[in-house]
Amino acid sequence: MKSRVASLAAFAAAAVVSGWSSQALAARCGNGPGGFEAWKPLFATEARAKGIGGAGISALEQTHYASATIAADRSLHSFKLSLDAFMVKRGSAAIVSRGRAMKQRNAALFASIEQRYGVPPGPLIAIWGMETGFGSQRGNQNMLSSIATLAYDCRRPEYFTDQLYAALKLIDRGTLSASQRGSMHGEIGQTQFLPKTMLEYGVGNLETASGALSSTANFLKAHGWRTGAGYQPGQPNFAAIQEWNAATVYEQAIAIMGRQIDGGE
Repeated sequence: MKSRVASLAAFAAAAVVSGWSSQALAARCGNGPGGFEAWKPLFATEARAKGIGGAGISALEQTHYASATIAADRSLHSFKLSLDAFMVKRGSAAIVSRGRAMKQRNAALFASIEQRYGVPPGPLIAIWGMETGFGSQRGNQNMLSSIATLAYDCRRPEYFTDQLYAALKLIDRGTLSASQRGSMHGEIGQTQFLPKTMLEYGVGNLETASGALSSTANFLKAHGWRTGAGYQPGQPNFAAIQEWNAATVYEQAIAIMGRQIDGGE
């Protein structure tokens, strides 16, 4: 295997030198583990050309094909449920009940976040509860292997290629490590940021409540959140919630739970 990897790396490097087209170098996607080890050195060559340093390349070389991630990616059935069924499955009543207590317990933190970003506690707490059960379920997968596998997989390679480049940049900076644990798709922290989102909107340690919630508020503000405007469907700030997650039932659930946590019916 080592000689094969070395040969592929040498081929890719030679292609750069000889001026071959980028299409000749492009790392090919696959639909199973068979080609993953051969794909890594090709992707590494492209990553070096984009400025990824030694730490990021070394981390990429250590990744493995994450079969559990692929299985999870093919099984996202809950987003196809009705809104009522989705909210029951995700435990919305428990999220609202505990969320109200979390709002009181962390009143100073939420007041500070709202003052800075204009986002009230409700939707932030709803996202926090929905994503990780208020930080209790952050995943135990190798973040980089999950994202590298999805970048290699033919289902959504462009989207996860961007995520992989972002993860490698964060590793180069020392913000993330090659051993970082996350959820099935590589999300990390208490509100589950993907690396590109972390790179663009992270404002603290995402493993802490304050860092994760502040970063989430920063994301929403950057996507058009207007201080004091409503966030239910049809209201101005609902569009920002839609940018957080593309699933309609998820968006609606966050709006409903957020309203209930903030004191609405």
